[in-house]
Amino acid sequence: MSTQNNFFESHIPMIQQCGVVVIGRNEGERLVICLDSIIKHGLSVVYVDSGSTDHSIAVAKSKNCEIVELDMSIPFTAARARNEGYKHLETLMPEIKYVQFVDGDCEIFEDWFEYAYHFIYENHNIAVVCGVLRERYPEKSVYNMLCQAEWDSLLGEINACGGNSLVRVSAFSEVSGFREDLIAGEEPELCLRMRRLGWKIWRIDRNMALHDASIYYFSQWWKRAVRSGYAYSEGAYLHKESKDAFRLENLKKIRLWGFWIPIVIVVSILAFGWHGFYIFLIYPIQIFRISRFGKRSKKDNIYWAFFTVLGKFPEMIGLFKFHYHRMTKSVSRIIEYK
Repeated sequence: MSTQNNFFESHIPMIQQCGVVVIGRNEGERLVICLDSIIKHGLSVVYVDSGSTDHSIAVAKSKNCEIVELDMSIPFTAARARNEGYKHLETLMPEIKYVQFVDGDCEIFEDWFEYAYHFIYENHNIAVVCGVLRERYPEKSVYNMLCQAEWDSLLGEINACGGNSLVRVSAFSEVSGFREDLIAGEEPELCLRMRRLGWKIWRIDRNMALHDASIYYFSQWWKRAVRSGYAYSEGAYLHKESKDAFRLENLKKIRLWGFWIPIVIVVSILAFGWHGFYIFLIYPIQIFRISRFGKRSKKDNIYWAFFTVLGKFPEMIGLFKFHYHRMTKSVSRIIEYK
């Protein structure tokens, strides 16, 4: 990576090369905070709305953002929203070189745009740069805390980014953007196709955004986990012929803990009576083992381990849902948890 002293100097101002696409639906006050954190930088902003029934569109108009209202007669995906937003942004900025994708429930940190722009500008082999994502209220629910633990990811070269990232337009165009039929997991799939062409994905040690998950109920967490299982299954199926083993490790764990071990328990109980139930102890043992690798407080590590293991069951449901839709050729709909 470049270590030049003029790291924050460039021949071309950021405002001439970088635009922003924000996607959202019924984000309320979160969208106000999101847009306020962006427009102060003077960048071109396109807000893509996916059928909001609140005042989201009015808010975006009041902030002088360009508006794209998705045709909701077509099944919605975040991937489609981002692609539509980029296409509109490209009409505004034909010479655009970088696009920052932002989810409407996030607030961008003050110096993120400038830092990320100069980083990707100086490193020509990088297609995507992201930073450190923080959860806004991790203390308000165990589910928000789990999201924060999820955001605590490795720095440096990585395999995939999330929904908030600065993307090099030439790389984005080379792979024809996001796959619009994916109901989730579109960012890792995009990064996979970029990496196959020799591009790199990078996470820098810089605060990027505050994320407001607003997950306060078990049912929300459960639906989010079902969606993850669906995304893992769909991604693995799409690239099953490749050598990347995309998502296969995730699927192995889901099948083992969410299907095969429960089957063994049931068979053992039928064969040996309640003595077979002792096999169930493998779950608390696994929870204890995982908790030892946690990087948070002892209490949070136990919660994290417990929900990691429990999550294999809704993820297994997501796996079943995907293959059911695939075999019946039915249209998959986004799995919402908010």
